[in-house]
Amino acid sequence: MACEADMQAQVQRWMEEVVIGLGLCPFAVATWRAGSVRIVISDARTRRSLLSDLHGELMRLDAESPQTLETTLVAAPHLLRDFGAFNEFLDLAEGLIEQFGWRGHYQIASFHPDYRFVGAAADDPGNLTNRSPCPIFHLLREESIERALSEHPNTEEIPARNIACMQALTESERLRLFPFLPARVGA
Repeated sequence: MACEADMQAQVQRWMEEVVIGLGLCPFAVATWRAGSVRIVISDARTRRSLLSDLHGELMRLDAESPQTLETTLVAAPHLLRDFGAFNEFLDLAEGLIEQFGWRGHYQIASFHPDYRFVGAAADDPGNLTNRSPCPIFHLLREESIERALSEHPNTEEIPARNIACMQALTESERLRLFPFLPARVGA
């Protein structure tokens, strides 16, 4: 597995070239440019330690202002490589939010190298919208999401637009943007 600095660079590159570069999340640009996105590479080797890392990052979000720290990406390169196990763990992560009274304050968006939407074929290019270099838990402030949704026109069109964007990528573009995936994905 790549060292922490290498994984940090991969996640940052994915954010800049895929998420922001392709416009998959129109809300991310301002936050990224403001420097209020934190990327944490978890060294967790157990689910318990990953839950502890997520808890610590949620507490950090709770303690800092959105101007200083808007959102956090917690990357877990040593765990949950299986997408089914990742989905099961998401229930535990959501339980953490519930347990500490953060429901309505924070939510988790999920990304994974093998992300697959329900009903989609494994090689469906639409899955690329949520594929990342390693399992990632994106900790988001609900207040910020609500504000962004109210300020952005036609938010309901974003998923379909993102899928169309992924379908329009050429094979060489997919290979360049997603070097961590098998070449056959989305081909």
